[in-house]
Amino acid sequence: MSAHRAAAPGWAARLRAEPALAAAVLVLWLLLALFVVYPLVMLLARVFVDQGHFGLAGISAILTDRNQIAALRNSLLLGALVGAGGTVLGFLFAFTAARCRLAPGVVRLIDISVLLPLVSPPFTTAIGYVFSFGPRGLITYDLLGIADVGVYGMWSTLTAEIVTYFPIAYLTLRPMLQAIDSNIEGMALSLGAARARVFRTVTLPLCTPGLANAFLLLFAASLADFATPLILAGNQFPVLPTQAYLQITGLFDLRGGAALSLVLLVPALAVFLLQRFWVGRRSYVTVGGKGAGQTPFVSVTPALRWLLVAACVAVTLFVVYLYALLLYASLVQAFGANHALTLAHYRVVFSEGLRVLGDTLTIAALATPLGGLYGVLLGWLVVRRRFFGRTAMEITSMIDYALPGTIVGIAYLIAFNDPPIVLTGGALILVACFVIRYGPTGIRATMAMLQQIDPGLEEASASLGAGSGTTLRRITLPLVLPAFFAGLGVMFIRSMTAISATIFLVSISWTLVTVKILENMTELQLGVAAAFSVVVVLLVFIVVGAIARLLRRMRTPGTQPVAGLLAT
Repeated sequence: MSAHRAAAPGWAARLRAEPALAAAVLVLWLLLALFVVYPLVMLLARVFVDQGHFGLAGISAILTDRNQIAALRNSLLLGALVGAGGTVLGFLFAFTAARCRLAPGVVRLIDISVLLPLVSPPFTTAIGYVFSFGPRGLITYDLLGIADVGVYGMWSTLTAEIVTYFPIAYLTLRPMLQAIDSNIEGMALSLGAARARVFRTVTLPLCTPGLANAFLLLFAASLADFATPLILAGNQFPVLPTQAYLQITGLFDLRGGAALSLVLLVPALAVFLLQRFWVGRRSYVTVGGKGAGQTPFVSVTPALRWLLVAACVAVTLFVVYLYALLLYASLVQAFGANHALTLAHYRVVFSEGLRVLGDTLTIAALATPLGGLYGVLLGWLVVRRRFFGRTAMEITSMIDYALPGTIVGIAYLIAFNDPPIVLTGGALILVACFVIRYGPTGIRATMAMLQQIDPGLEEASASLGAGSGTTLRRITLPLVLPAFFAGLGVMFIRSMTAISATIFLVSISWTLVTVKILENMTELQLGVAAAFSVVVVLLVFIVVGAIARLLRRMRTPGTQPVAGLLAT
């Protein structure tokens, strides 16, 4: 108690002495209260309060509905299967890249191809899957002559989501495999252990935290995805995010959609807590000094090496094939019926769809720098400053990032659609959603870099009489520029490709290209949907490539992990 009282004047006095620091803390708390806490409170109120009285009728209607219970069960099953399958596939790619001594050019080609799903709308793979295996698909209809094929259901959704999200596992596991001290595996091999036993008893256990984290990340990504099931699952395999979306857009039942999203909140929070408090607190340190991990350990035989490479090449070619099919579908009159080449779909994109592209680029241009600054400022405050509620601020800032987009979108719709705060229909709510939801990527990148920078540099600046603002501007910001640009890259990618939260927030005045693509798919305008997707992928690649070039020019010891974070 006494220690707490003694410490309290320290941070209070510092805030009084540094008004800029106090103002930054106050502004950030106001933003978090308005765009994180308030929407979630309103979501809970919509479910549990009816005409001024607390009740459980809203949630009990969901828990007693067999269809909704089946949708919840399907969501959890799909998430578990995507998590397991995507983690295995990501580990296969990471192990091959880290342990098979591939040529740098080959690894770079694999990186570019597997990252395609991460820099495109999340349902793009589903569109390619329909073009390939649908009723008029290139493989099922044109090559195999099967006219009546059941492409829709759980297995199609599962395959599409694994292809979409396994790069997350790859990016999580590859740095971990590269960081393992090769001497540990080498010593086990020198003591007579077979290569398979070294892998089973040494390599795999050391990858446990990465494997667990990858599984949780993929489980959460699948749990949040409603667009892929909306396209591929249909009525045969309903999942909770699509049910919540249809409850609001189809039945105009906002309370029912809120109740469904609240049910989805439980497994989402469980995943978040497991990531933060279980995986994050385990230590698997292997790099302890000089000589560690200098030479990659080759734990595969030549035959297995070629088998692993062949498997990775096959998956890579399949991913490239899906996107090449998307490009082809955008250049023909009617895929599956009339394959005459045409630019008509692109004319639609750059005439009728020009306003949609303009809206999306405007929102991205506003959200990207704001999200980058938000991430750097909050990350710097959490790591470098001591003030009351610091840990609470960090956790609160991560809530929207951890929750499925469906929950966030419905919560924003409930909170900002009626007085006292009306923001729906404008650009501000879309910008706020992107900044608060995806800004934590910049926060994590900034925190990771600041933990590698000696605080003595900033302390020396302060000892020479510089205030917090001057030290931040002239010392800290130049050192964390890679993290800032990483946050910019993620913000731009998500502003161009996200849909799960923002589909509830678009309006006649402001809409997004991802929503337009989904509308074209539901209206069977497949060529236009493909053309929009190609344009989005090209725009994202151009901007992310420019940011990656800036990161390479500013390469520092902490830049490499930040570059990997940019890719995720």
